[in-house]
Parts: sequence; structure tokens; C-alpha cells
Amino acid sequence: MSPKPFIVAPKDYDRTLNIVGEHITVLASGARTGGYEIFFQRGPEGSGPPPHSHDWDESFYVTKGEIDFGIAEKTMTATPGTLVHLPAGTTHWFRFGKGGGEMISMTSREGASKFFIDMDREVAPVNPEMEKLIAVATRHGLKIGA
Repeated sequence: MSPKPFIVAPKDYDRTLNIVGEHITVLASGARTGGYEIFFQRGPEGSGPPPHSHDWDESFYVTKGEIDFGIAEKTMTATPGTLVHLPAGTTHWFRFGKGGGEMISMTSREGASKFFIDMDREVAPVNPEMEKLIAVATRHGLKIGA
């Protein structure tokens, strides 16, 4: 079945997922687009994932606040209007800065949405069990650490 045009207004958003303190809304899943995925991500100060990599490209467009990114051995602070693109396999992390922040992210294929849904369902949003977090990540092809 080929993808069909669609519009997602705020009133139509799926439930926001809580991924270890970060709030992620799936705007367009790969199942719906036939390929890429789009997310709205917001997080409080200090939230964000540990260093990790995966087999899909990922881009982030910062819309609010400052977000620190670590890409391989480099770190940088992204402000509103900044686009960060990461090819598949790139080890990266990010942290929402003072006062938190918001960004739109996009992946090159389906995968992240299923990972986020499983994280929301299986891993506690506060003080998560690292073994469980790593198990869910591994099941979805993510590699945690450098």
C-alpha cells in the first residue's frame, strides 16, 4: 500500500511519550510516510540521551532554547534556527540547556518511533533501570556508548 497525503494538526497529535524525562510527540511515523519519521521533542534542563548510535540518519532543528550536542569527539551548543544532521552510525548525544528546549527531529527511515513507544512503555521516566534501557535500545538496533 502506498502512503497517502495527511495533515497532523495539534488536536490530532498522538499521546506524548515520556522518554526518561524528555517528551516526544510522533508527528509522522514511517508506517504513515512510507519511510522517514518526524518528531517534536521537548525536554527540561539536563535531559537527553547518553552517547549512542543507530542505523538511520537523524536531523534536529532547534526551535527553542539551547541544546548541547556531542558528535563523535566534538561538542557544540545549538540555538534556535540551527540544524544538526547526523549520518547513520554517528555516535552522538544531546542535553537540553538552561530552562529546557524544543526541537523538531527527522529520521531517514522507520525505527525511532517504535523505539520511543517501547521506551515509554517499558522504561521508567525517572531513575530508569539501565539494564532495561539498554535492552530496549539493543532490541531496536541502538548502540549505547562511544
